[in-house]
Amino acid sequence: MTEAQPSQEMLVVTGMSGAGRSTVGNALEDLGWYVVDNLPPQMLIPLLELATHAGTTLPRIAAVVDVRGGKLFSDVEAAIEELRSRTSLRVLFLDATDQALVRRFEQVRRPHPLQGDGTLLDGIEAERARMTTIRESSDIVMDTSDLNIHQLATRVAERFSEDDTAGVRVTVMSFGFKYGLPTDSDLVADARFLPNPFWVPELAPLTGQDPAVRDYVLGQPGASEFVTSYAAALAPVLAGYQRENKRHATIAIGCTGGKHRSVAVAEALASQLRTLPGVAVNVKHRDLGRE
Repeated sequence: MTEAQPSQEMLVVTGMSGAGRSTVGNALEDLGWYVVDNLPPQMLIPLLELATHAGTTLPRIAAVVDVRGGKLFSDVEAAIEELRSRTSLRVLFLDATDQALVRRFEQVRRPHPLQGDGTLLDGIEAERARMTTIRESSDIVMDTSDLNIHQLATRVAERFSEDDTAGVRVTVMSFGFKYGLPTDSDLVADARFLPNPFWVPELAPLTGQDPAVRDYVLGQPGASEFVTSYAAALAPVLAGYQRENKRHATIAIGCTGGKHRSVAVAEALASQLRTLPGVAVNVKHRDLGRE
């Protein structure tokens, strides 16, 4: 049996119909990936073998696999298990809320592939039931409910660009609890134990990226200790992710509105995480400017 070369990378893109698989496929092609859309799961191993024989010609391949394959899709879990034993594989699962999916299907005026004689929601419910196991075992779950096609393409570029040599790529994301928890976060921490700069008149219009707010937040009792201790606690976690081939992680830091405390703490935490071996860090402020 032909074994994949160590440099061979493979990505399986799957998830809910209407969650953005076509957009992701196009974005990956723009990044230099070789993308195959609507591939039956039974063809995943032959695709890998073809890429292996091609060597450096096809170092990064992505296959979009979903329920459009009908009964053939039932073999997807076995195919993914086999791929994991033979190459560096990641599985990206695209998800969105029922409301977002219904809106998208109505905009394009197309039926859901599992809808049959029922409603759109019937098709979505059937697909969620079928996709539960694969979602739970995916390496990356990306919620696209609030993303337009350009934002989704940007998210893909952040995750899968050529500059991906780190053992694990970490996104430290600030957010506001009043806007909801980030659905794609792996770990969540709460910065609301610190005094809120919103109640300081000269600081209220500023953000956690401004030195005055940063110094105010990080100068509060317990702030520096929290950042240092949390970074130390994350060190063995991120090392374990690397051993388990979990290539990406999102660490979310929240405060009330995502403008002051969470932004300052996220920036400080990212600075400390960048000192860890094999860790590349990106900072994202989800709700900055939302107010």
